[in-house]
Amino acid sequence: MTTTRPDGGAGAVPTAAGPRGGRLPADPRLARELLDGLAEAVLTTGPDQVVTLANALATDLLPEVTPGTDLTRCAVPALAAATRDGTDGFETTHHGRRLSATRRILGGGRCVWYVRDVTEERARADALRAERTRTAFLAEAGGRLGLSPHRDQTLRATATLPVPYLADLALVLYRPPSPADQRPRWIRYAAGDPSPTEGPVPAGLPGLAAALHGDAVPDPWRDADPAALAAVLPPAFADPGPALVCPMPGAGRPAGALILLRRPGRAGFDRRDAELAREYAARAGAAVGAAELYGEQAHLARVLEQSLLPPELPTVPGVTLAGGYRAAGDRLRIGGDFYDVSRIGQGALFALGDVCGRGVGAAVLTGRVRQSLQTLRLVERRPLELIRLLDRALLDTPQPARRSQFTTLLLGTVEGEPAGGVRVRVAGGGHPDPLVVRADGTVGPVRVGGMPVGVLAAARFAETEIRLAPGELLFAYTDGVTGARGGPAGDELFGERRLRRALADAAGLPPATLVDRLLRLVDDWLAGQSQDDIAMLAVTAAEG
Repeated sequence: MTTTRPDGGAGAVPTAAGPRGGRLPADPRLARELLDGLAEAVLTTGPDQVVTLANALATDLLPEVTPGTDLTRCAVPALAAATRDGTDGFETTHHGRRLSATRRILGGGRCVWYVRDVTEERARADALRAERTRTAFLAEAGGRLGLSPHRDQTLRATATLPVPYLADLALVLYRPPSPADQRPRWIRYAAGDPSPTEGPVPAGLPGLAAALHGDAVPDPWRDADPAALAAVLPPAFADPGPALVCPMPGAGRPAGALILLRRPGRAGFDRRDAELAREYAARAGAAVGAAELYGEQAHLARVLEQSLLPPELPTVPGVTLAGGYRAAGDRLRIGGDFYDVSRIGQGALFALGDVCGRGVGAAVLTGRVRQSLQTLRLVERRPLELIRLLDRALLDTPQPARRSQFTTLLLGTVEGEPAGGVRVRVAGGGHPDPLVVRADGTVGPVRVGGMPVGVLAAARFAETEIRLAPGELLFAYTDGVTGARGGPAGDELFGERRLRRALADAAGLPPATLVDRLLRLVDDWLAGQSQDDIAMLAVTAAEG
């Protein structure tokens, strides 16, 4: 039986070539309507690979392929190659559209090709992948930019990270933080470089002023004189390709500018590239600004440390002194405990104290106490009178500055005697009593007493005087020693009894050796646990 084919010709209707293997209805008009209504192109071929049927979408997507076309020699290269090779599928771009094709074998050597237009589908997938890649880039960049708090390392990372994803070369322009030198400098990194390089920015660089003032410049190098760029670009980029300049906003002022450069053969920066570059530059500027703030704070901390660290002990005739110090925590080496020794005449004035609190706040009050003592000793050297003057000076400090802090203090004078001993006169302000280590190893307290300094207007202080015979030692300490909590269980106090035993075992040792030994004992007792500030001072007669 013969019927009219859906294309109008006579012959058998390919009823087996229905959509996805279904059978076409016998009515040729209905069959054509069904095929033309499909959302994919349909091509059927006979055993000789000649097209016997093409629906409407096939005519639209593949106008070169019509009934009677030999697919092995058709004008669609991917389809011709797949037919010759017996491949069951391919994907290609044809007439600006992305096509995905699948072949099914029918009975009698016939075939049917299903071709879909996946242009939008692939575009959405590509856009999703690109967005994920951009998000991953920003996430990685943000993490790496925040790794270092140092400004120079952050600037070098800023130049390194965009290559090669955003550009073939990245150039960071910035001004040094030193007010004395504000000449712009550059850091450059190009694909293939082992590490970033840097140098001074020459005068006349296109877009320099605008970039460093935070203005975006789309492509200042498009018509630039190559000679003006030679100082900042390697020879491989003598003929610049597409460029993009993004300001790097910092903390209150521009942190610099990021210049991205691509080779001439690479596509220019599209809208999404520019948005990503600006976002990256903003994050880099924030990281550089944070690093600058950290650098300023670190500099201030170093200055504060240098001014508050225990001083080098002076040489006092007939007297040997040694001090020891540990600050709580591991960031700042300063805290609320301190000792200080100053020469006065043939002897010395010493102070050992403990400011209530920890960290920077306690260190500030420590500095105030030490500076006050340095000033007051010019007018008063008697320990009891000096501690009273200090108490009055601290009470006169505005209350917000004091914040209810107080200081315990031992303040005394030492002077060598002609007979070889040392005379010590010491005033107390609520501090633990110092200990005397006798030559035979016995250890006993020197009762001083007194009330904390800088708390009460009517505070009372005490004073005592002792003589150290040759071989005897006066040991003053803060409660960070006896209050050190550690031991086998981790919660036992070092305590005064253990301190006295350690001093007895160290009797006869030089003061510096004794202090080092006690610091090691306390460190071992703490076993790495947090601690309070510790200060100690040892005084003995100098060996003849």
